[in-house]
Amino acid sequence: MIKAVFFDIDGTLVSFKTHQIPDSTRQALQELKKKGVYLFVATGRGKDGLQVLDGIDFDGYITLNGQYCFTKEKEVIYSNTIPPEDIDVLLGELKKKIFPCGFTIAQGKVYNYRDERVEELHRITKNDGQPAGDVSHVREVPVYQIQAFVSPEEESELMAKMKHCTSARWYPTFCDISPIGGTKVLGMDLFAKRFGFSQAEMMAFGDGGNDLAMLKHASISIAMGNGTEELKKCASFVTEDADHHGVADAIRHYGDQFAQ
Repeated sequence: MIKAVFFDIDGTLVSFKTHQIPDSTRQALQELKKKGVYLFVATGRGKDGLQVLDGIDFDGYITLNGQYCFTKEKEVIYSNTIPPEDIDVLLGELKKKIFPCGFTIAQGKVYNYRDERVEELHRITKNDGQPAGDVSHVREVPVYQIQAFVSPEEESELMAKMKHCTSARWYPTFCDISPIGGTKVLGMDLFAKRFGFSQAEMMAFGDGGNDLAMLKHASISIAMGNGTEELKKCASFVTEDADHHGVADAIRHYGDQFAQ
C-alpha cells in the first residue's frame, strides 16, 4: 500500500500555462489526506517559492532539489550548501563571460544579471522577479543552489570545473547547480525514516530531468504527459499534463493502492 506521495511542483502540480494548481489536483490531494496518506513536495524551488501551494496540507518539503528539507512544523531535517571553492570557480567564469545566475541564499535569491530567459522563468514561477546587482557577497554566505542560464554544452563544461557539484534541468533555458550530497531521493528517505514508511510505500510524480532519480526510487512512479521521454520510459504510469487533470487521473487510477 502507498503511504506517502512526493510531488514535483512546476509542470506537475502547477500548470505551465495557468501557473496555478488545478482544482482537480487540489481535490485529489484532499482525498489522499482523508485516507491518511502523507503528502510531500519535492521541488527545485526554494522555501521562498512555495506560496503557490497555499491551502494544501503538505507534511514536508524537499526543496532546492534536496538541499534543504523541512517538515510543515519548520523542523529542518537536512541542509547542504555549495563549497566556497566551487563558488569561486563560477564567479571566475562570470568574469570571462556574463550569463544570468540566480544564487539561492538564506535570505532568498540574488541575480547577477537578467535577460529574457530570466523574465520568462519569472512568468512561470512568479518567484524570480528579484533585481540584478552585485553578487560578490555570495562568496561569504551559504549558497544552497544556483540557477545557471547556460546551454547543455556550457553546462557540461562548467560542471567539469565545479568538482563538488551536480546539475539538473527542469526547463530548457537553465540548469540547477546543487552541491553533491543532497538529492530528492535523500529527502524521500529522510522523510520515510522520520514518518515511518518504507520505499515500497512511496509514490512519486514528476515531469523533468531533476525528477528522474526520484521516480526511479519510488515504488510507483507517475510521469506527467508533458514530461521528458526518458522520464516516461522509466515511469510506472504516464498521465495527462496538469491542464488535463493528470494528477487527479493518476491518483484515481491507483485508487486501490492507497492506505485507508
